[in-house]
Amino acid sequence: MRRRVVITGIGSVTPLGHSAEKTFAAAIEGQCGIDYISRFDAKTFQTTFAAEVKDFALKNWLPYTHERYAKSGENTRYGLAAAQEALHDAGLLDSTGHDRTRFGVYLGSGEGAEDFYSLIDSIGRAADESGYRVNSAKFGSTGNSLFDAKREAEFEMHTTAGHLAEEFDLCGPNFTCLTACAASAQAIGEATAFIRHGDAEVMLAGGAHSMIHPLGVTGFNRLTALSTRNNAPKKASRPFDLDRDGFVLGEGAGMVILEELEHAKKRGARIYAELTGYGTTGDAYRMTDPHPEGRGAVKAMQDALKDARLTPEDIGYINAHGTSTAANDECETAGIKGALGAFAYKIPVSSSKSMLGHLIAAGGAVELIISIQAMLRNTLPPTINYETPDPKCDLDYVPNAAREKSGIRNVLSNSFGFGGQNITLIASKL
Repeated sequence: MRRRVVITGIGSVTPLGHSAEKTFAAAIEGQCGIDYISRFDAKTFQTTFAAEVKDFALKNWLPYTHERYAKSGENTRYGLAAAQEALHDAGLLDSTGHDRTRFGVYLGSGEGAEDFYSLIDSIGRAADESGYRVNSAKFGSTGNSLFDAKREAEFEMHTTAGHLAEEFDLCGPNFTCLTACAASAQAIGEATAFIRHGDAEVMLAGGAHSMIHPLGVTGFNRLTALSTRNNAPKKASRPFDLDRDGFVLGEGAGMVILEELEHAKKRGARIYAELTGYGTTGDAYRMTDPHPEGRGAVKAMQDALKDARLTPEDIGYINAHGTSTAANDECETAGIKGALGAFAYKIPVSSSKSMLGHLIAAGGAVELIISIQAMLRNTLPPTINYETPDPKCDLDYVPNAAREKSGIRNVLSNSFGFGGQNITLIASKL
């Protein structure tokens, strides 16, 4: 018999707040976490705004050990804070009385510390008079004096999972995946499978990421993926709206505690929801565009429904991937209709990215947490900035204001990544 997996703790750090509670409260109010970039001078960039985490200090979560992570990337610091919240919420922060060898970590984590300025300085010092050729020998000697060894080691995305295991004494399976924007949702799905198959009793799962740096913004600009609505940043993320022109780069972390049901019951844990459905597919189409018919999205949602033993009529709310790009929103709408048929028109759908921006690898975990809170509190977060309907996007997108809806038993959350990764998660009330 398949072991059942429940969620007993949640935590997040986002542009809307430094906790899961604050993030959800701000989302229900339709607040927007997007503004002009403050982390570096972006005035000459094609896109000058992002959704930054404001006024964050790790010492507020880890007062005795925060200095250890001074040279870590934002992904690790946000991840540590979100994990601390989730573990405390689940009553598992103290390792006493718990078998930590059966408690693992599965993260969808992005790259870590990014030393842009040392890189550019090293290149500049090693360039010849033309400025077009770099002497590798000079670059090596210069870089050896400029780059910080510890900071360079932190660039790898697997370091975050290692830090979490060490900080919180989690000695079970330890994995990291980076399937782009689907990463943290995939991490949660795969962690669920570990528990179902008996390879762990508890898993800390989710994601952490920040690409708000010169290389990140430039890269997405070159892909023509970012909004360039520089005169009105808070209006820039507008999923499913006819006038959408790209997504808004965000950052943050989201973590959940996944636990085998009987293990949770035995220790008297509070249970938020059961993770009942997981679907994962690949478009096998293009690196940056979803399949125009949403075929990968359709199959991911169908597989998640099958895994959860549910029908379309059982779904009460969909938290869409909803990036605010022309291709994603149209294809996701087609995918929802392809997977759920005529009932798709009866299911409220909203995009948290309209307020949060796109947290890239961390997005799926944060959005699943918001979906579960919506189910438990009978209140659906809105899609803000929805002003001009797109005839090709014709579902109920909960426009501009939160909506009360009781009786929801199951919520569905989509995460689709560059490269064609498609993840669907379904959470259900017990």
